[in-house]
Amino acid sequence: MSAPIHINGFTNDTLGWKAWLDVVQLAQATPAQMSVLEESHPKAKESDYYLFLVHQPEILRQRSLAFNAIMYAPGGLSRAERELASTVVSKINGCVYCASVHAQRFEQLAKRQDVIEQVFEEPHGAGTSDRERAIVDFSIELTLNPDHVNASSIQKLKDAGLQNSEILDLIHSIAIFAWANRLMLNLGEPIFPSV
Repeated sequence: MSAPIHINGFTNDTLGWKAWLDVVQLAQATPAQMSVLEESHPKAKESDYYLFLVHQPEILRQRSLAFNAIMYAPGGLSRAERELASTVVSKINGCVYCASVHAQRFEQLAKRQDVIEQVFEEPHGAGTSDRERAIVDFSIELTLNPDHVNASSIQKLKDAGLQNSEILDLIHSIAIFAWANRLMLNLGEPIFPSV
Protein backbone atom coordinates (compact mmCIF):
# COMPACT_ATOMS: atom_id res chain seq x y z
CA MET A 1 0.00 0.00 0.00
CA SER A 2 1.31 3.44 -0.89
CA ALA A 3 1.65 6.21 1.65
CA PRO A 4 -1.50 8.21 2.32
CA ILE A 5 -1.80 11.45 0.39
CA HIS A 6 -4.07 14.25 1.58
CA ILE A 7 -3.64 17.41 -0.53
CA ASN A 8 -6.20 20.13 -1.27
CA GLY A 9 -9.12 17.91 -0.28
CA PHE A 10 -7.97 15.03 -2.52
CA THR A 11 -6.63 11.70 -1.32
CA ASN A 12 -5.46 8.29 -2.41
CA ASP A 13 -7.31 6.74 0.54
CA THR A 14 -10.07 4.23 -0.16
CA LEU A 15 -13.33 6.14 0.01
CA GLY A 16 -16.92 5.07 0.11
CA TRP A 17 -19.70 6.68 -1.89
CA LYS A 18 -23.31 7.27 -0.86
CA ALA A 19 -26.15 7.86 -3.30
CA TRP A 20 -28.56 10.68 -2.56
CA LEU A 21 -31.40 8.78 -4.24
CA ASP A 22 -32.83 5.35 -3.50
CA VAL A 23 -30.73 2.42 -4.62
CA VAL A 24 -32.00 -0.98 -5.76
CA GLN A 25 -32.18 -3.38 -2.83
CA LEU A 26 -30.64 -6.71 -3.81
CA ALA A 27 -33.58 -8.64 -2.35
CA GLN A 28 -35.93 -6.79 -4.72
CA ALA A 29 -33.63 -6.73 -7.79
CA THR A 30 -35.01 -8.26 -10.98
CA PRO A 31 -33.09 -11.05 -12.73
CA ALA A 32 -32.05 -8.51 -15.40
CA GLN A 33 -30.70 -6.15 -12.75
CA MET A 34 -28.80 -8.95 -11.01
CA SER A 35 -27.31 -10.08 -14.30
CA VAL A 36 -26.02 -6.57 -15.09
CA LEU A 37 -24.61 -6.13 -11.59
CA GLU A 38 -22.74 -9.42 -11.88
CA GLU A 39 -21.18 -8.50 -15.22
CA SER A 40 -20.42 -4.84 -14.38
CA HIS A 41 -17.86 -4.94 -11.56
CA PRO A 42 -16.79 -7.47 -8.89
CA LYS A 43 -18.08 -5.19 -6.11
CA ALA A 44 -21.13 -3.82 -7.91
CA LYS A 45 -23.56 -5.52 -5.50
CA GLU A 46 -21.95 -3.59 -2.62
CA SER A 47 -21.71 -0.20 -4.33
CA ASP A 48 -24.37 2.50 -4.06
CA TYR A 49 -23.16 3.79 -7.43
CA TYR A 50 -23.95 0.56 -9.27
CA LEU A 51 -27.03 -0.11 -7.14
CA PHE A 52 -28.42 3.25 -8.20
CA LEU A 53 -27.46 3.01 -11.88
CA VAL A 54 -29.00 -0.48 -12.14
CA HIS A 55 -32.46 1.13 -11.94
CA GLN A 56 -31.84 1.28 -15.71
CA PRO A 57 -30.02 -2.02 -16.26
CA GLU A 58 -29.45 -1.71 -20.00
CA ILE A 59 -27.90 1.76 -19.63
CA LEU A 60 -25.62 0.40 -16.88
CA ARG A 61 -24.69 -2.55 -19.10
CA GLN A 62 -23.71 -0.23 -21.95
CA ARG A 63 -21.89 2.12 -19.57
CA SER A 64 -19.89 -0.78 -18.13
CA LEU A 65 -19.06 -2.19 -21.57
CA ALA A 66 -17.79 1.20 -22.75
CA PHE A 67 -15.88 1.91 -19.54
CA ASN A 68 -14.20 -1.49 -19.44
CA ALA A 69 -13.28 -1.35 -23.13
CA ILE A 70 -11.72 2.09 -22.73
CA MET A 71 -9.87 1.51 -19.47
CA TYR A 72 -8.82 -2.14 -19.79
CA ALA A 73 -8.38 -2.87 -23.50
CA PRO A 74 -4.97 -4.36 -24.35
CA GLY A 75 -2.49 -2.43 -26.47
CA GLY A 76 -2.32 1.29 -27.03
CA LEU A 77 -1.79 3.60 -24.07
CA SER A 78 -0.53 1.84 -20.95
CA ARG A 79 -3.03 1.12 -18.18
CA ALA A 80 -1.04 3.35 -15.81
CA GLU A 81 -1.19 6.27 -18.24
CA ARG A 82 -4.94 5.84 -18.69
CA GLU A 83 -5.28 5.92 -14.90
CA LEU A 84 -3.10 9.04 -14.71
CA ALA A 85 -5.29 10.84 -17.25
CA SER A 86 -8.42 9.74 -15.35
CA THR A 87 -6.97 11.08 -12.10
CA VAL A 88 -6.13 14.42 -13.71
CA VAL A 89 -9.62 14.79 -15.21
CA SER A 90 -11.21 13.85 -11.87
CA LYS A 91 -9.05 16.41 -10.04
CA ILE A 92 -9.94 19.14 -12.55
CA ASN A 93 -13.65 18.26 -12.32
CA GLY A 94 -13.55 18.15 -8.51
CA CYS A 95 -14.53 14.49 -8.22
CA VAL A 96 -12.74 13.42 -5.03
CA TYR A 97 -14.08 9.87 -5.19
CA CYS A 98 -12.95 9.14 -8.77
CA ALA A 99 -9.61 10.83 -8.17
CA SER A 100 -8.97 8.57 -5.17
CA VAL A 101 -9.86 5.38 -7.05
CA HIS A 102 -7.77 6.16 -10.10
CA ALA A 103 -4.85 7.54 -8.11
CA GLN A 104 -4.71 4.17 -6.33
CA ARG A 105 -4.85 2.29 -9.62
CA PHE A 106 -2.05 4.42 -11.09
CA GLU A 107 0.07 3.78 -7.99
CA GLN A 108 -0.57 0.02 -8.17
CA LEU A 109 0.38 -0.14 -11.84
CA ALA A 110 3.28 2.36 -11.88
CA LYS A 111 4.63 1.42 -8.43
CA ARG A 112 5.04 5.09 -7.52
CA GLN A 113 2.97 8.06 -6.41
CA ASP A 114 5.16 11.11 -7.12
CA VAL A 115 3.05 12.35 -10.03
CA ILE A 116 -0.18 11.82 -8.05
CA GLU A 117 1.13 14.15 -5.34
CA GLN A 118 1.90 16.69 -8.05
CA VAL A 119 -1.56 16.35 -9.62
CA PHE A 120 -3.29 16.82 -6.27
CA GLU A 121 -1.07 19.81 -5.46
CA GLU A 122 -1.35 21.51 -8.88
CA PRO A 123 -2.08 19.54 -12.04
CA HIS A 124 -0.68 22.16 -14.44
CA GLY A 125 2.89 21.09 -15.18
CA ALA A 126 2.63 17.82 -13.23
CA GLY A 127 4.58 14.83 -14.48
CA THR A 128 7.99 13.24 -14.07
CA SER A 129 8.87 13.04 -17.77
CA ASP A 130 8.05 14.87 -20.98
CA ARG A 131 5.60 12.10 -21.86
CA GLU A 132 3.76 12.32 -18.52
CA ARG A 133 3.64 16.11 -18.68
CA ALA A 134 2.20 15.93 -22.20
CA ILE A 135 -0.49 13.46 -21.02
CA VAL A 136 -1.34 15.65 -18.02
CA ASP A 137 -1.39 18.89 -20.03
CA PHE A 138 -3.58 17.37 -22.74
CA SER A 139 -5.95 15.92 -20.11
CA ILE A 140 -6.33 19.40 -18.62
CA GLU A 141 -6.81 21.06 -22.01
CA LEU A 142 -9.44 18.60 -23.24
CA THR A 143 -11.30 18.80 -19.91
CA LEU A 144 -11.32 22.58 -19.54
CA ASN A 145 -11.28 23.77 -23.16
CA PRO A 146 -12.33 21.02 -25.56
CA ASP A 147 -13.05 23.63 -28.24
CA HIS A 148 -9.37 24.69 -28.17
CA VAL A 149 -7.95 21.23 -28.87
CA ASN A 150 -6.47 21.23 -32.36
CA ALA A 151 -3.74 19.72 -34.53
CA SER A 152 -1.09 21.52 -32.46
CA SER A 153 -2.43 19.86 -29.29
CA ILE A 154 -2.12 16.45 -30.93
CA GLN A 155 1.36 17.26 -32.26
CA LYS A 156 2.57 17.96 -28.70
CA LEU A 157 1.53 14.42 -27.78
CA LYS A 158 3.34 13.00 -30.80
CA ASP A 159 6.43 15.05 -29.94
CA ALA A 160 6.36 13.45 -26.48
CA GLY A 161 6.41 9.99 -28.09
CA LEU A 162 2.74 9.00 -28.17
CA GLN A 163 1.60 6.94 -31.15
CA ASN A 164 -1.77 7.42 -32.87
CA SER A 165 -3.40 4.47 -31.05
CA GLU A 166 -2.15 5.81 -27.71
CA ILE A 167 -3.56 9.26 -28.46
CA LEU A 168 -6.95 7.77 -29.26
CA ASP A 169 -6.88 5.77 -26.01
CA LEU A 170 -5.96 8.94 -24.12
CA ILE A 171 -8.86 10.88 -25.65
CA HIS A 172 -11.28 8.05 -24.81
CA SER A 173 -10.00 7.91 -21.21
CA ILE A 174 -10.39 11.66 -20.76
CA ALA A 175 -13.82 11.73 -22.40
CA ILE A 176 -15.33 8.91 -20.36
CA PHE A 177 -14.38 10.74 -17.19
CA ALA A 178 -16.29 13.82 -18.32
CA TRP A 179 -19.26 11.43 -18.04
CA ALA A 180 -18.17 9.37 -15.02
CA ASN A 181 -17.32 12.41 -12.89
CA ARG A 182 -20.63 14.06 -13.62
CA LEU A 183 -22.55 10.95 -12.61
CA MET A 184 -20.60 10.65 -9.36
CA LEU A 185 -20.80 14.35 -8.52
CA ASN A 186 -24.52 14.70 -9.19
CA LEU A 187 -25.87 11.45 -7.76
CA GLY A 188 -24.13 11.26 -4.39
CA GLU A 189 -21.06 12.06 -2.33
CA PRO A 190 -17.79 10.50 -1.22
CA ILE A 191 -17.57 9.02 2.26
CA PHE A 192 -14.22 9.46 3.96
CA PRO A 193 -12.89 6.75 6.29
CA SER A 194 -13.32 7.31 10.02
CA VAL A 195 -10.12 8.43 11.69
